[in-house]
Amino acid sequence: MEKNALQQRRLAVVREFRARKVDCFLVTGLPNVRYLSGFTGSNALLLLWEGGELLFTDPRYGIQAAQESDCRLRVARGGLMEEALKSVRRRKFRRVGFESRRLLYADYETLRGGLRLGAQPVPVSGWVEERRMVKSPDEIEAIRAAVRLNSSAFEAALRRYRAGVREVELAAEIDHQMRRLGAESPAFDTIVASGARAALPHAKPTQAPIEPGTVLLIDMGARVNGYVSDMTRTLFAGGAPKKLLAHYRAVLDAQLAGLAAVREGATARQVDAACRRELRKHGLADLFVHSTGHGLGLEIHEAPRLAKQTALALRAGMVVTIEPGIYKEGFCGIRIEDTVVVTQNGCEILTPTSKEPMAV
Repeated sequence: MEKNALQQRRLAVVREFRARKVDCFLVTGLPNVRYLSGFTGSNALLLLWEGGELLFTDPRYGIQAAQESDCRLRVARGGLMEEALKSVRRRKFRRVGFESRRLLYADYETLRGGLRLGAQPVPVSGWVEERRMVKSPDEIEAIRAAVRLNSSAFEAALRRYRAGVREVELAAEIDHQMRRLGAESPAFDTIVASGARAALPHAKPTQAPIEPGTVLLIDMGARVNGYVSDMTRTLFAGGAPKKLLAHYRAVLDAQLAGLAAVREGATARQVDAACRRELRKHGLADLFVHSTGHGLGLEIHEAPRLAKQTALALRAGMVVTIEPGIYKEGFCGIRIEDTVVVTQNGCEILTPTSKEPMAV
């Protein structure tokens, strides 16, 4: 990340100070710290104020932080919040903004008790996350690389698929292929669920063998250069019974309707409604129990959430998933998911993997 780009991100956050009348801002969410500073370590806190910043980390990361970040650095041998509060007190900041959704209660107690007499903590949320919703060209390229790797790993794992393999074995093979192809890690715990277990939207792989004549739901993502991908495909072990195939076609129709609804200016709830409307035609809308999609980037679940409660208008450069699904207890689950970039006139589908019904 170029130094100037990081500086511009920090300046955009500092511009929020006047609206909330804060003197400084404590950034504690690690994805937000990375977004604003470039530092990728697992223990950090960023203090911002008008005209300056300090990045706090512990001695394990001193060298790494100096290499990755353009921020002034403080290597703390004690707690990071305690060290940051020394700077807050020294500069006599009175209204101290903090990330209310990213701060542990114990750290909040430290913050509240460590301020000067008359100073106060000010809860804020969304200052960084709202800026992260629209991706830069470099961020989109990073996500594109993760999506390509994701699809290649999926195809490589399926080439090694054999009848009777257990869910955990296939999940392990998928993870292995992602790492082999260059992923830092899976973006989340890979989901492999077959038969009736596919009715659990976030099922964990089990020791159960994948039985012929059942659905096989795979939800996977890769992390590349800090950015993630997300893809779901539903396959058919040993061929597709007619009823399962009809349900699959209904979900695919819903997903295509959702994709067609994505464009700059459309609201998140309009995209969600397009998917539900299509499933309603097939009498399956009541089996769609989650939202249509979500943003992704440095985290697997980011704003915006594509749900019926979300009135937010989509903007060009947002990267979101479109993933309708149906889940029938004791029978099956079917979900189809792509990662897309919102454009002025529609969307660019990043996921190259076919969505035609596939037997394994």
